[in-house]
Amino acid sequence: MKRRDFLGMAALGAGTLTTLGTISAQETAEQTIVKKVEKVKKPNDLNEWVPLTKEVRCSRIGFGTGMRGSQRTSDLTRMGWPRGIELLQFAYDHGVRFFDCADLYGTHFVVAEAMKGKPRDSYVLGTKIWLLPGGIPEKERLSPEETIPRFLREFRTDYIDVVQIHCLTDKNWSAKNEEAMASLARLKEKGLIRAHGVSTHSNVAVEHAAQTAWCDTVHVRINSEGMNMDGAKDNPAQRVEESVRAIRAAHNAGKGIIAMKILGEGKMSGDPELRKKSTNFVKNLDCVDVMIVGFTEKQHITEFIDLVKS
Repeated sequence: MKRRDFLGMAALGAGTLTTLGTISAQETAEQTIVKKVEKVKKPNDLNEWVPLTKEVRCSRIGFGTGMRGSQRTSDLTRMGWPRGIELLQFAYDHGVRFFDCADLYGTHFVVAEAMKGKPRDSYVLGTKIWLLPGGIPEKERLSPEETIPRFLREFRTDYIDVVQIHCLTDKNWSAKNEEAMASLARLKEKGLIRAHGVSTHSNVAVEHAAQTAWCDTVHVRINSEGMNMDGAKDNPAQRVEESVRAIRAAHNAGKGIIAMKILGEGKMSGDPELRKKSTNFVKNLDCVDVMIVGFTEKQHITEFIDLVKS
């Protein structure tokens, strides 16, 4: 796919953006967000899956396997395979059927072992390719068409549901990743992946995803407190407002939205009321499809399920 093709696709996507209203000076940022939030039409019953893209449906809650992930390790791998497998199977048995992985985390193998013998259409696999410096042991960065066959072997599957380009922050990331995007598009045409997209770590990257027709799904950071999020440094409420605005634009442009950092990457672990507040906030956003959490204990899974159902 040539550069002009991607620019044309981006222009097409830009036409679907929604104009957002201005904020009254009398309202605080947090009050404004609450006013704009509509009750989600998506089910909170884990037995009923939600559409992420036209091709992919998955459970409302996902298991994030990359807590403190780098160099193909994460909290899930560091706890040891027996415990990690048991935790993943516990989640599966309780209706959590979306498993969010990445080459950076090194969790393909443990998820594959946990899902051994289970019907492939009973769970959804997501992963990410790492194209930035560092992060993984190798210095070279192969194309997705060279990398995805390894992922398929590690997952022990013949297709992956969602593959994203990992950790994008640039406001024009498509210009820097044209070759990888074209490679992923070819893999999708062959049926080796079902959807492609990006994992973002900035609001401008989310905004660019909204304007990029190639992008099927977007990983976004969102919680009620502005923890581990982009935006105004000294104003958490404004950070939340800015992030929600960008996320809603992407969702209105037809992107499947996967929310992460819902519990602040563990920063809310000591405050059950704060966990409840943030979970309620995110689950009621009209622009979030799937919520992923980096579970490390069984009680974390059951608590979050109960909060989503309530």
